Amino acid sequence: MLQVVLQKALAGASATGTTLKVLGEAGVIRPHGPVALARAAKVLKDWGTGPAGGFTAAALLDPRRTALVDELGSLTFAELQRRSNALARALAELGVAEGDSVAVMCRNHRGFVEATIATAKLGADVLYLNTAFAGPQLVEVLERDRPTVVVHDEEFTRLLAKAHVGTSVLAWTDPATDPATDPGTGDPTLESLIAGRSTDDLEPPGRHGRIVILTSGTTGTPKGAPRSEAGIDAAVSLLSRMPLRYGWRTHIAAPLFHTWGFAHLALAMLLGSTIVLRRRFEPEACLRVTQEERCDSLVVIPVMLQRMMALPEETLAAYDLSRVKVVASSGSALPGDLATDWMDHFGENLYNIYGSTEVAYASVATPVDLREAPSAAGKPPYATIVKILDPDGRELPPGETGRIFVGNGLLFEGYTGGGHKEVVDGLMSTGDVGRFDEDGRLHVEGRDDEMIVSGGENVFPKEVEDCLMRHDAVVEVAAIGVDDPDFGKRLRAFVVVSREVPEKELKELVKENLARFKVPRDIVFLDELPRNATGKVLKRDLDTE
Repeated sequence: MLQVVLQKALAGASATGTTLKVLGEAGVIRPHGPVALARAAKVLKDWGTGPAGGFTAAALLDPRRTALVDELGSLTFAELQRRSNALARALAELGVAEGDSVAVMCRNHRGFVEATIATAKLGADVLYLNTAFAGPQLVEVLERDRPTVVVHDEEFTRLLAKAHVGTSVLAWTDPATDPATDPGTGDPTLESLIAGRSTDDLEPPGRHGRIVILTSGTTGTPKGAPRSEAGIDAAVSLLSRMPLRYGWRTHIAAPLFHTWGFAHLALAMLLGSTIVLRRRFEPEACLRVTQEERCDSLVVIPVMLQRMMALPEETLAAYDLSRVKVVASSGSALPGDLATDWMDHFGENLYNIYGSTEVAYASVATPVDLREAPSAAGKPPYATIVKILDPDGRELPPGETGRIFVGNGLLFEGYTGGGHKEVVDGLMSTGDVGRFDEDGRLHVEGRDDEMIVSGGENVFPKEVEDCLMRHDAVVEVAAIGVDDPDFGKRLRAFVVVSREVPEKELKELVKENLARFKVPRDIVFLDELPRNATGKVLKRDLDTE
């Protein structure tokens, strides 16, 4: 019963039968001494269920369990607790107070995690900056959100110099850099701030900080999408369709500043996971780390799967991922036959999650779903409603395409710079269009602003992209609408190939499988597609002339 009390404290809500079943199967509800449970419940009440309370509770219940492994070594939950306490004190001395914000521009390493926890312990918001930001984007975001402190890796110093940054702290420095300060700027390092402060526990703030994740910025300046603590329901929603378990070792290859990477950092608080981090993704290195670190799960974005599957067959065969039970992918659609290709090589362990920064999780495709419909986005998880609506807000039946709207307890609160997503009867737009099939699986057909009308027919780029991806020489593809004298609009396809392929051959492939008006007007061959750090193609950077 004490375990249930703890879970209620985590949720701030009633423990339903489904919640208890999911948490029980995941190993979250497990025996602990009554004193430890009571202390953990008080921590969660005082500090909340975000990074401050979640990691503090984990340190109470499993202090010696390894929490994090990166290039610098490992940290237990107890060590993470002490180091974040010291860093919180240092940030307070730098002027961070309740209601302020701290921007974090770091790759995947302990500094990202420690800065997140320490900021939360002060009741301040954490603003995650995309590590692939261009200078103008970075300037606009920092001018709009005005963080009190920016914590960043040394490699981004020059980029940040273009923005008006009050106080900077270096999170990751090159080996030649002084361990206390950057000789070029005099900025302190995280290690120097941690080393000089008390590691004792702090008093909880009067306000729980928020996590502000930026939209992808594929169509303009990234918007800040703040989200308050979601409680246990967020985890139950995901765990109801994806069998993660307590105590697993998880390689988070997806960027931590992205919704998907952060989701698994948050899950680590509940599941007592050991998170394995590497600063940069390299296809073969990802396979090697997953194997050598004995990981039970791997968190990726689809382009990472693409790059791993593009490795030579003998390279793929050299790695044994039989220990991996879950490969969790999200961030964009799985193109072509990528899902089945991965599972043919590494087993039935792939789960694809559809959602957005604004609505979080909308649907989850299991290995069974992906075998039967490789491009499907799956089915809504527990406590999530997904509806397909027409332009007038009426629900459409299975098989008919319309706008995708989602309802759950994870919807964001509105952009930091003002504005909101469209909401209809409590359901929020994802900005995508799609349909349900007769088996209840969601199929996402593209962005609602990418649809073109060609010869009087609606055409979505994704269908053509998926068709072209099935050619054995096509590595990547993106399609956009361009003017056409005969059809009004046609698609132009941009492809990356592994060998020379005639344009005519690719057009014939589309013609054989799709309607004539869906055949691209022309095909442009590129060395690579422009992408942001979360793997999304920047279609605005493709030539439309």
